[in-house]
Amino acid sequence: MHYLSPTTVDDAVAMLAAQTGDCRILAGGTDLLVRMKSGFAEPDAIVDIKRIEGMRDILHEDGGFRIGAGVSGAEMSENADLVAAWPGVVEAAGLIGSTQIQGRATMAGNLCNASPAADSVPAMVAANAVARIAGPNGQRDLPVAEVPTGPGKTSLAPGEFVTSIFLPARPDRSGDAYLRFIPRTEMDIAVVGCGVSVTLDENGTCTDARVALGAVAPTVILVPEAAEALIGTTLDDAVLEAVAKACSAAATPISDKRGTVEFRTHVAGVLARRATKIAKTRAGGK
Repeated sequence: MHYLSPTTVDDAVAMLAAQTGDCRILAGGTDLLVRMKSGFAEPDAIVDIKRIEGMRDILHEDGGFRIGAGVSGAEMSENADLVAAWPGVVEAAGLIGSTQIQGRATMAGNLCNASPAADSVPAMVAANAVARIAGPNGQRDLPVAEVPTGPGKTSLAPGEFVTSIFLPARPDRSGDAYLRFIPRTEMDIAVVGCGVSVTLDENGTCTDARVALGAVAPTVILVPEAAEALIGTTLDDAVLEAVAKACSAAATPISDKRGTVEFRTHVAGVLARRATKIAKTRAGGK
């Protein structure tokens, strides 16, 4: 196996193009290295992107934040501006693994691992985050929601990799939240996850909303019916119940050892209601 450590995006793209076998990108490595040790992955080459300029940076851009693909969850949680603007996204990234894992795990890696139960992805989708992708044909931007196409599969073309995640500027009176249900108190995979982002006007009426669910479909899903139930309202209890019903209706989970279809469908609604209340409070709603 070849270990490659480029220092520029162009070098990384060239290295990827030169490989003829199974070549994997290493950002945090918390998924890849475990799969290698377990025998589920045997790459011919690994391209470590952490030494590329910008991969470990959190930058202000156009009123939002550009988060390098090598930024860990721990580094995100230490950035006060990012935490203030997108607390739900930071909290979601902070749920990836234990304290030790937090020093390595990245949102970009969590995204490209393409697990339907990935914690950071519903929060990013609710935030309308955009992935910046580099490859043989140059650079392109793609909504995070369009990166995973199924369990373990992405829309990235051969030779492409994510270089950063962009979280857009927040209007005033905006808030977001992410909640998940797991069987244990930590270090477990989400049975259901829900990300919510809302914006309120000066009267407390919702003017914009996005609601996303994880672990209830082959990919994280956006629930436009839930957003429609929120917009134009003050997010009262009746509206929250409508949001819960919309999310339960949108869920198409499977039954496995961690939860049945019926349980996951119900919990999707419960988490949507609770996450919306938190997002409303963070947006300044009463």
